[in-house]
Amino acid sequence: MALNNPYNTTLVRNETAAGAAAQLLLLVLLGTAIDLGPVGWLTGLAFAVATWAVLTRALSRSWLVSFGAANRVTLARATLVGGVTALVADSFESPPPVTVLVALTAVALLLDAVDGQVARRTGTSSSLGARFDMEVDAVLILVLSVYVATSLGPWVLLIGAMRYAFVAAARVLPWLNGQLPPSTARKTVAALQGVLLLVVGADVLPYALAFGAALLALTLLSWSFARDIRWLWRTRDSRAEVTAGAR
Repeated sequence: MALNNPYNTTLVRNETAAGAAAQLLLLVLLGTAIDLGPVGWLTGLAFAVATWAVLTRALSRSWLVSFGAANRVTLARATLVGGVTALVADSFESPPPVTVLVALTAVALLLDAVDGQVARRTGTSSSLGARFDMEVDAVLILVLSVYVATSLGPWVLLIGAMRYAFVAAARVLPWLNGQLPPSTARKTVAALQGVLLLVVGADVLPYALAFGAALLALTLLSWSFARDIRWLWRTRDSRAEVTAGAR
């Protein structure tokens, strides 16, 4: 059953609208509690609109019968990430409330371990859900790297930009679009990025340790990407043969 069914279309619109409303509510709470500035407000609103638009379009192209519990968890994470994004944007005008920033980020990272389990237990795993989860993770890492870069230097931006550089390269080099095999190492490295950047951003470490933690995150991520790119390169011919045979 496709999403062009009137009932499902209405249901999906309600789900995405609820997500946008939750994002606005979080911004209002932040604005009331910490006097969020105009840059933070505009950035948070832009994030909410972009998330709603992209998610609505992706859902309209999918064959999901319903939004699903796992996607609701990921949408909650996206809302928290929107709050983090607003705080980081606002930090360029005034010092951010580190406690609030750390709390929102920590909950978002904890929920990252929940949506996948919910999808498996409810039998609602989908390529759309996996992509949604991945994009939320990527945005959070990018935003955290921007925040940490203000104290450690612009080199930290490489952590947040690496995934987007890979996607851009894949448009020029089609063999990078290959399906990677499951990897515990890849998942572990991805999870560590958020944890390490959060610890550094919490401003609880001496400069040397903070620098080392960020450098460790970048080193692990570079190793993971290099490992995957090497695998994609070495298997490109065999994958091309399979694709040709399928035609």
